[in-house]
Amino acid sequence: MQRHSTALFLVVGILVLAAISVFVGVISLRPEAVFHDRDALGLVLDSRLPRTFATLIAGAALAVCGMIMQMLVRNRFVEPMTAGTGQGAALGILVVTLFLPGASIFVKMSLATATALVSSLGFLLIVRRLPPSQPLLVPLVAILYGGIIGAGVTFVAYQADMLQFIDTWLNGDFSGVMRGRYELLWIAAVVAALTYLIADQFAIVGLGREASVNLGLNYDQVMILGLLAVSVVSALTVITVGAIPFVGLIVPNIISRRCGDNLRATLPLTALCGAMLVLSSDIIGRIVRYPFEIPVGTILGVLGAGVFLWLLYSGPKHAR
Repeated sequence: MQRHSTALFLVVGILVLAAISVFVGVISLRPEAVFHDRDALGLVLDSRLPRTFATLIAGAALAVCGMIMQMLVRNRFVEPMTAGTGQGAALGILVVTLFLPGASIFVKMSLATATALVSSLGFLLIVRRLPPSQPLLVPLVAILYGGIIGAGVTFVAYQADMLQFIDTWLNGDFSGVMRGRYELLWIAAVVAALTYLIADQFAIVGLGREASVNLGLNYDQVMILGLLAVSVVSALTVITVGAIPFVGLIVPNIISRRCGDNLRATLPLTALCGAMLVLSSDIIGRIVRYPFEIPVGTILGVLGAGVFLWLLYSGPKHAR
């Protein structure tokens, strides 16, 4: 019953926020104008709706991948955009921009996914060497690991006079989303949705290698599938709108504490909550300094830091 009420609340909240998102912006727009003003309709179809869809997809996909990554490393305080995966994707985009500036978007996506996957594997290898009795070492190492990769990316970009591009890739912003410039995110949505098919296997992986093997699970195969899904979603998000922090960290923790750890049951709720969080943050960014905008990455950086501290100091409370 609690999960159903939570799902209903999230769906209604998303619908209300989506309606607000369509009509909030520098250009004032009234609902009735859409039906008799061709320019107003064009604004909605070319800018406002694509931006709303982009925020919903990015939020949902990142939240789902955050939940998966937490299962893979068996720690609730990590997420792709602060554990090296997002920075690895930015590194791939930087490399292809420097050496293959005329490459197709498919090549850029492939290389960004590859570097994100390598970064994720590197983080996983480091985590396995950490003592299990010190769980808070994992998020600290994640922040350091991601910071080192990000510093390397910034240094190379500085040498190549490309710092302005790095700011775009490492700070999520939906202000440039238009029709024809966000469609790659639908691939991320499909990848995130496909993870639901093996949600139970990710939950078993969260028990550890020994328990997974004893239950007959192909542990290494599921790990690779999970890391690949996380890498693809992270790469596509960074390519399209930039890195969006904390979504994959705070949303899975909130849903887990409220609705339990049944991954098959909570994964849809995680996606809905992530979509709602990013959409509401984007709306706040448009309103706070109207008619100027604050990037959603900045809004979520401030909000996420506060929620992260709350998660650290509050006890686990959830329903089974």
